[in-house]
Amino acid sequence: MSFHLDAFGLSVEPFTKEIEDRDLWLPPSKRGLVDELVDAIEARESVLVTGEPGVGKTCVLRALRNALPAERYRLTYCHNATLGRRDFYRQLCLALGLQPSATAAAVFYAVTTQVEDLARERQHPVFLLDEAHLLHQDTLDHLHILLNYAWDSKALLSLVLVGLSDLDDRLRLRRNRSLYSRLHRRLLLDPLSPEDTADYVRLRLERAGGGRELFASDAIALLHEATGGALRELDRLATACLRAAARKKRKAVDRDIVSRVVRSSSPEERP
Repeated sequence: MSFHLDAFGLSVEPFTKEIEDRDLWLPPSKRGLVDELVDAIEARESVLVTGEPGVGKTCVLRALRNALPAERYRLTYCHNATLGRRDFYRQLCLALGLQPSATAAAVFYAVTTQVEDLARERQHPVFLLDEAHLLHQDTLDHLHILLNYAWDSKALLSLVLVGLSDLDDRLRLRRNRSLYSRLHRRLLLDPLSPEDTADYVRLRLERAGGGRELFASDAIALLHEATGGALRELDRLATACLRAAARKKRKAVDRDIVSRVVRSSSPEERP
């Protein structure tokens, strides 16, 4: 067991990403966004989700996976968006359990045929494309064709594009308007509020076996200010604060500990 876990009587790392989908914590605003995603997919729509780094985009996708019945929906998750068009479709083939072919046309045909087969089996396919702001332009040029079935009269596939905020600006360009017009809902994921941050820290500590307030309220307020409500940065700094407090044999994390950790982790404060 790590020294800081033993020092505070914690059974596991409280701020780890290794957590089951069913145990993910989401504030009310993000729960509402997951509900809207579920509603969109049940309506066989495609969706754009954008947000700044670390605000919980992938957590929302995991919560979506947990919310959709596996017998009715086939979710395919792709996060390597830096591939060219042919390799991108080869990746989709592998994710769908297909053997990718040699040519781009054959690979695309295999994917679209699988989508049609799933529709006949009454299992709606959902392609989740994470880090979509990194997609090559030649892939973006082609994605709207992937959504076109039976002369664009059938919605056999839901596409969920997830990426940084500048993805929305990119999709608004004239070149990408065919794809953008097919993204029926465009959702923005905001950072945590100060109240969200406090709830998150206390819940994660409670689930790790923390039986008392290990972070003072003003320490949590400073954590929120330092992280700007970004979950990934909050996990990193909160863990560093627990370690620092344990080394100093403190019984809890106070504002002074957080201030020291923030200063030491800030590039401009380093010599």
